Amino acid sequence: MASDLEARAKEAFVEDHFELAVDLLTQAIHLEPNKPELYADRAQANIKLNNFTEAVADANKAIELNPSLPKAYLRKGNACMKLEEYQTAKAALEMGASLSPDNSRFLNLIQECDKLIAAESYTTPIQENTTTLDMTPKDVLQQDDLPEKPAVAVTKPKYRHEFYQKPDEVVVTIFAKKIPKESITVDFGEQILSVSINVPGEDPYAFQHRLFGKIVPSNCRYDILATKIEIRLAKAELIHWTTLEFTREIVVPQRVNTSSVTVTQRPSYPSSKSTKDWDKLEAQVKKEEKDEKLDGDAALNKFFREIYQDADEDTRRAMKKSFVESNGTVLSTNWREVGSKKVEGSPPDGMELKKWEY
Repeated sequence: MASDLEARAKEAFVEDHFELAVDLLTQAIHLEPNKPELYADRAQANIKLNNFTEAVADANKAIELNPSLPKAYLRKGNACMKLEEYQTAKAALEMGASLSPDNSRFLNLIQECDKLIAAESYTTPIQENTTTLDMTPKDVLQQDDLPEKPAVAVTKPKYRHEFYQKPDEVVVTIFAKKIPKESITVDFGEQILSVSINVPGEDPYAFQHRLFGKIVPSNCRYDILATKIEIRLAKAELIHWTTLEFTREIVVPQRVNTSSVTVTQRPSYPSSKSTKDWDKLEAQVKKEEKDEKLDGDAALNKFFREIYQDADEDTRRAMKKSFVESNGTVLSTNWREVGSKKVEGSPPDGMELKKWEY
């Protein structure tokens, strides 16, 4: 029975067996596909496994089945914050706060979103492929966070997909034949595409990716055809996507000149007439940055940028977390030291640290 599987899943969750909890809840969903609590609970287990796009999809399904379920909005808010989708996270948390009798936890997370949104407006987002230390704060630890789990092996998808792009949009095609419209769910986030196909009697299919660049959800659309699902993603910026999925590799973004581009077929690049040698240009820029003679604060900032650029993921997380939480007075590279606690500010001698109220 689904209730027995649900009870076993909760026991597994308490014992930190999150993968088992996901498996048990998936079995329960097969038996009771219209019970929103099962999707909300699986979303929480996926968050613990760092499967944030899957968690967003589960939370969206729970909200679809029961728009008045507060914990579904909490799960969505948490997962979107991890994906740096702070505006989407804030909207979900505000809705959850309006529905929850005890909204203190929602309000704390909303306040955190406001800080991150404010910081993002003054820094350069990491997905814009910059080489500087100025980037969006991320991975702000919440009460539910755990250390990262090893990556899970990826199985071959049930349906094949491909994408091509125009100057202002990316078109994703999923080749799924004769799928009823009611079995397909498509959701758009600031930088997420989530597609779920649930056909009775068949294994569910999930296409959930963090995208190469940000999109405008309100301008995105999709069509369900006899042989495929065609999804049109409106780019937030007119840059060339080198891949469909998000990458942490540092590349020089190629902006599209829309006045000189005429699309007559499915293009692979914004313009086939470009004569610039981008690899040579990138190498030249990097050489000039390396040879640049600086002193004082500029030299110190360059030194920190170089540390960040060559650091591993834990070192980067430590630097961002310590810098944000200390209001710019502490910069640590030791994740083990700062990852499990809040970093307090440490002003220079003779100065006083003041906290501003939001």
